[in-house]
Amino acid sequence: MQDSSSYYKQNISTYKAEISKIYKQLTGLSTARLLVFIATIIGVYFTFNNWQIALSFALIGIVSFLYLLSKHTNLKTKYKLKKALLSINEEEIKIGSGDFFHRNAGLEFQDPKHHYALDIDLFGRGSFFQFINRTATNIGALSLANTLKANAIKTIEKRQEVIKDLSLKTDWRQSFQATANLIEVQTKPNQIVKWLNEHKSFMPKFFKWIPLIFSIASIVIIILGITKVIPIAYAGYWLFVGFAITGRFLKKTNDLAKNTSKIRDTFRQYALLLKAIETETFTSEILKEKQQKIQLEGKKASTILSNLSSAMDALDNRNNMIGLIFGNGYFLTDVKNSFTIDQWIETYKSKVEDWFEVVTFFDTYNSLGNYAFNHSHYVYPKILNQGETTAVKNLGHPLLKLEKRIDNNFEIDGEQFFIITGANMAGKSTFLRTVSLHIVMANIGLPVCAESSEYVPVKLITSMRTSDSLTDDSSYFFSELTRLKYIVDAIETDNYFIILDEILKGTNSTDKAIGSRKFVEKLVASNATGIIATHDLSLCEIEKELKEVKNYYFDAQIINDELYFDYTFKKGICQNMNASFLLKKMEIV
Repeated sequence: MQDSSSYYKQNISTYKAEISKIYKQLTGLSTARLLVFIATIIGVYFTFNNWQIALSFALIGIVSFLYLLSKHTNLKTKYKLKKALLSINEEEIKIGSGDFFHRNAGLEFQDPKHHYALDIDLFGRGSFFQFINRTATNIGALSLANTLKANAIKTIEKRQEVIKDLSLKTDWRQSFQATANLIEVQTKPNQIVKWLNEHKSFMPKFFKWIPLIFSIASIVIIILGITKVIPIAYAGYWLFVGFAITGRFLKKTNDLAKNTSKIRDTFRQYALLLKAIETETFTSEILKEKQQKIQLEGKKASTILSNLSSAMDALDNRNNMIGLIFGNGYFLTDVKNSFTIDQWIETYKSKVEDWFEVVTFFDTYNSLGNYAFNHSHYVYPKILNQGETTAVKNLGHPLLKLEKRIDNNFEIDGEQFFIITGANMAGKSTFLRTVSLHIVMANIGLPVCAESSEYVPVKLITSMRTSDSLTDDSSYFFSELTRLKYIVDAIETDNYFIILDEILKGTNSTDKAIGSRKFVEKLVASNATGIIATHDLSLCEIEKELKEVKNYYFDAQIINDELYFDYTFKKGICQNMNASFLLKKMEIV
């Protein structure tokens, strides 16, 4: 697989050159339009006495101007897309260097009562979500957050195939992201679906042909009036007939236009994204199913949405006074466009939610595919059956820089419980979060930060951070007990990997030691699997009584009056604590 950094740098160079070239072309087209306009004015001015030649100048000038304008508009769209692609690649370089704290931290998705989100820094500044998120839609960001919090352990290998497939389609992913980024969406998809389902058709079915018949009649009357076959005043009277027909539906048309004006950009965006999905070839079973979900017999979802977007654009043109008067008076444009939108909603409203869901899925998994591409040296866990042993070689935390990261081997059987002791700052909490994140990433289907991983799927539940609450009138200790009760209730109905960090901190040492011991004994009796980190060495005595319990530690040494940590996960009980040394070293005591 191509090195991600070199890929992004090459893209930056390519897109900068293309943007510069397109900018010059845009400048040239703008100049050409100005010259055509000036030449047309001059040509008409000097040939004004000969109306045939003047009219020819005017027609040639208008056609040339419109051609250049169309070309300029298309090129400007391409220019914006290239700039968006350049921005994506520049941002990837920044994130790869560790500069990602300016990105959306996902705090709106944080849930203090979630099984693990708060404890393992899933959201917030410097979080995994902030690092991994590349979604281009708000609903995509929500979906990614829910994916990270899902705790789903079924069909992991299928999700791995999705991520592998998308990780290889870097150009496609970037194009999808850039296209989505170009349009600002005002209305959320769920609000659109709600409005579509609640919409009541108001245009009679026979009105399908009325605008066409009326338009033909209008043209005939105008021609007859101009040729003086009938008084030209009849053309004016006919205008009011059109107003009368349009006016019958005016209130409902106004309401429709008000609603569609808010969702036009959303449909335009989703039409482009659906087209990108329809035209790509995927190997993953799930991605093929998603592709199939947006197909209708003989029609593509992107074309259907584009047709609706065009009708919405046409209805929005009623804000133009000339279009409002003559369009409705002679061609019943409000009636025509309202009928088109009305019938579209009636026909396709049941499919829109599926289309939105598929786009959201790709937006979500593009972030995961991007992560896999950026970390091609990571490994996809080999998924084992229940009863086998989870074994990870050289496991590291994916948010720590390689030069600072210390990797450790980790192996645990089902229904085993590890007690980890260690000095302050020796690495216990980081290790707990590393193991937790490995479980979360493996369950999602992501490659993990390890040399190898053989993994028995399991749901995760943690208690590592607890706080008191003034608003709920609860003490720190009560909050902690509530969390532990939450864990006990959870493991009665399902299997979980439990990770605890220094529980019962809100009580005295003796009470803490007794309570911690009883709690671990209860977890072991419940056939739970997990880890508890503690400073209480007396808790390690349980290993002598329960074969399921194993002791591990992180060490700290004082060498030449300096504190030294190796951050290595070792079997046994920690013998060196450092609180007294640090108090003296910092001249606190």
